[in-house]
Amino acid sequence: MNWITKFIKPKIKSLFEKRSSKSEENLWTTCGCKNLIYKEDLQSNLKCCPKCGVHHKLSCKERFETFFDNKEYELIETPLPKDDPLKFQDNKKYSDRLKTARKITKQDDAVSIAKGKVKNIDVIVGAQDFRFIGGSFGAASGEAFIAGVQHSIENNIPFIFFSCSGGQRMMESSIALMQMSRTVLAVNELKKKNIPYIVVLADPTTGGVTASWAMLGDILIAEPKATIGFAGRRVIQDTVRETLPEEFQTAEYVKDHGGIDLVVERKYLNPTIGTLLNVLLKKAESQAKNESSNVSIDQSLQSAS
Repeated sequence: MNWITKFIKPKIKSLFEKRSSKSEENLWTTCGCKNLIYKEDLQSNLKCCPKCGVHHKLSCKERFETFFDNKEYELIETPLPKDDPLKFQDNKKYSDRLKTARKITKQDDAVSIAKGKVKNIDVIVGAQDFRFIGGSFGAASGEAFIAGVQHSIENNIPFIFFSCSGGQRMMESSIALMQMSRTVLAVNELKKKNIPYIVVLADPTTGGVTASWAMLGDILIAEPKATIGFAGRRVIQDTVRETLPEEFQTAEYVKDHGGIDLVVERKYLNPTIGTLLNVLLKKAESQAKNESSNVSIDQSLQSAS
């Protein structure tokens, strides 16, 4: 073997060989603003575009790590109903869609529940993963949501939920629609106990979730430029037969029209919600004291009579 064979040929051959999966990995991604972004820069910026500020979708794991103090949290096991009770099938079996979604997300369904601290305040937090069939809300999501509420009530600590969903899961038909009323009743139990309930609306929050639990928070916060609405823009435009503003159904538009309370960047969610919880918890404590004193007064009056 001469030096040409030994050194030159292998180098030329390497130009045409398929690279290893590791070296082939794409280090860049694109945003809706059409700018090319270095993936590490996007991750270090909490998956917010450094060029246009768009907040990219997070997995439940990413959401918990970016929100909880010191990235410390404990996942709460939630009930898992029977898969595909209606044996639904369109161009693909629903059971197959579930298998694919579980493989991608590494979780049982779209909703995950965790317990941790926000500014040293114990909280229960729920989140949706849009990769799981568009974050659609079905029976398993309903069970997870209610389990989160129950843990919140049992421990007397605030409940915070990050919505990211296209609405109810059509493959479960009326079973999915039933979750709207079930979750509303669960939220009502939080309110009876004066337990703070905060909802953070991420992109997108649409359909049945906006017609139920997602818009019932004591405080409604949205991430910048998130799409928030019930029906789609084209459906509304065709119905009212008017040209809608370009910013229609954006977080900023909804806030300006009184639909939500705040629009907060992802990096400020932890300190902002921590401050709000301090206020809400003091208010709840004050209400509890007033109710207790009113009971004592009523008892005294009854004794006197």
